[in-house]
Amino acid sequence: MTELNGTGTIAPLHTYDEAVDWINGLIPFGIRPGLERIMELMSLLGNPHQRLKFIHVAGTNGKGSTCAFLTSVLLQAGYDVGTFTSPYITKFTNRFQYNGEDIPEETLLKLANRLHPLVTDMASTSQGSPTMFEVSTALALLYYAEECYPDVVVWETGLGGRMDVTNIVTPVVSVITNIGMDHTDVLGDTIEAIAGEKAGIIKPGVPVVTCVTQPEAVKVIQEKAHQLRSTVYLSGEQFSYHRLNSDENGQSFHFTGPFRELDVRIRMQGIHQIDNAACALMVLELLRQYMAFMLDDRDIALGLEHAFWAGRFEKVVDEPRIVLDGAHNPEGAESLAKSIIDVYPHNKLNLMMGMLANKHHEAYLQHILPLVDTLILTEPDFRRKMDAAELLQIVERVRPAIAKQDLEIIVEPDWAKALDLLKSRTEAEDLGVVSGTLYLIADVRAALLHQTDSEKGW
Repeated sequence: MTELNGTGTIAPLHTYDEAVDWINGLIPFGIRPGLERIMELMSLLGNPHQRLKFIHVAGTNGKGSTCAFLTSVLLQAGYDVGTFTSPYITKFTNRFQYNGEDIPEETLLKLANRLHPLVTDMASTSQGSPTMFEVSTALALLYYAEECYPDVVVWETGLGGRMDVTNIVTPVVSVITNIGMDHTDVLGDTIEAIAGEKAGIIKPGVPVVTCVTQPEAVKVIQEKAHQLRSTVYLSGEQFSYHRLNSDENGQSFHFTGPFRELDVRIRMQGIHQIDNAACALMVLELLRQYMAFMLDDRDIALGLEHAFWAGRFEKVVDEPRIVLDGAHNPEGAESLAKSIIDVYPHNKLNLMMGMLANKHHEAYLQHILPLVDTLILTEPDFRRKMDAAELLQIVERVRPAIAKQDLEIIVEPDWAKALDLLKSRTEAEDLGVVSGTLYLIADVRAALLHQTDSEKGW
């Protein structure tokens, strides 16, 4: 039987693998900020995004965890929830979730076949081909608007905000988790410039919730919101929170908002996760207070406590203790260092790290290297990896000022062999940590948990 793609023409893609290969084959078109191509695609498809409710989440770190908190509570409260995130840890379908489940492979194939002729046609115009992320975003919008109809979509930006393709939507609430020095080649090399890009998701009259702390970033966000007559809910002003206690099983905090106070518990570790949970809780309070969402206290408490986000300060093995964390920029490294000290007392700290070539690795090392006893430098299995030998040069440059005198450094480019070294060197009282790009975290996690279908990617 001849397979059609929904437009009456023969479907060019025949399997899920072919569909994913086609979408990933658009990666060489790179990151091309701008909304022209996604707007054109949406127009050709009847603007499906205009039929959906979104919570739009931007920020340097913590976007995925904040999305996980929001999704978990809304599901617990009985809502149907779409969750669009990137990068993915295990499988390409992870990025398109509905009620906590990945998009079915056959649905992804069907939607890819709908998009294929449109993308091919656009590639021959002056606009050029849509990028991998643009096609993924279009696929997500089709999935939610025409296949599963969620009550709300938790919608994570890809890069920045203002010119990010996810910014085609008008949400019910905008969220900016924090601002840090990342993707400076695209977003600018000052906190103000990066804040300006993130603040680009603010829409006229749509409230914005933020845990941003730098005064210069706060000023940018408040000025943008004022221009658009949007109300800002800023951590430390309109809402506040403080940690009550923590242990290896989680942590609790007291939240004071404009409407009420709550004590809540989360299982996700690291003090930075309290920032993310508090940000999510403020969003939920707005949905409850102003947008008629039925969110009772029990559902909020259970949803926050059960939220989980893979590869973010996640202990995956007990013997030896190995923690995975996708910290890949200075702010992430600072949070990781604080969390290690806070949560896991240890004798020796053995750190395995692998990075991409476009990051602020010196500033990253400033935060984490002072804690490390054995450093294993490796390479992620990814086209934009940084060579371990190159990473060693950066380590040697900063080492004299900040590292322990007896720091041992091992260079092992093969990540699987590096992981074996980490496991063999981490004794009962020690802590092993794998950190750096999520492309490395994805492979290591799959290996430690014996997962066979890991695809990983952006």
